[in-house]
Amino acid sequence: MIYFELFYTFFAIGLFTFGGGYAMLPLIQERVVANGWMEVSQIMDFIAVSESTPGPFAINIATYVGTQMGGVFGAVCATLGVVLPSFIVILIVARCYEKFKSSRLVAGAMTGLRPVVIGLIGSAVLSMALEVFFSAGFSLAVLTGYWFIVSLIIAAVAMVLMFAVKLHPVLLILISAALGIGAGYLEPLIMK
Repeated sequence: MIYFELFYTFFAIGLFTFGGGYAMLPLIQERVVANGWMEVSQIMDFIAVSESTPGPFAINIATYVGTQMGGVFGAVCATLGVVLPSFIVILIVARCYEKFKSSRLVAGAMTGLRPVVIGLIGSAVLSMALEVFFSAGFSLAVLTGYWFIVSLIIAAVAMVLMFAVKLHPVLLILISAALGIGAGYLEPLIMK
């Protein structure tokens, strides 16, 4: 039964989401938590891991959830579920490309979808930020807390390194992982 649920859930997510993995994130988060497969904090942890591993984000998270819930066969079911709708749509579009290429209706639909995709990605960013920074609730103490300020500084430095210095993203991920591991070991010492 879990295999069908995994396939069906991720098939529906793949079918009704435009804009790639980040646009899928709110739906994935809502469905996985609603089904009781994972807690929000577990999903947030995996998002960090998924961004550091090769492959499309949606496939990585579907495979991970499938593995957690049903082992290797669960991973296959969830991954097929999230990939199959796109595969079918691409086959249909490729078959009818010449007809759709100049259609005002299709162009209008794509123009209308752009703001929705941006909104879904923004929702995912906001949801992650709330979980990471305000999981214990919102207060001014959190905004002036040591780790919040350090996180903002690290994020600003990372953006400068990536855009101004053109530091390779893989190197930035490795540096961030090392900083996170170091912070995990140092936090008990600093917070005493």
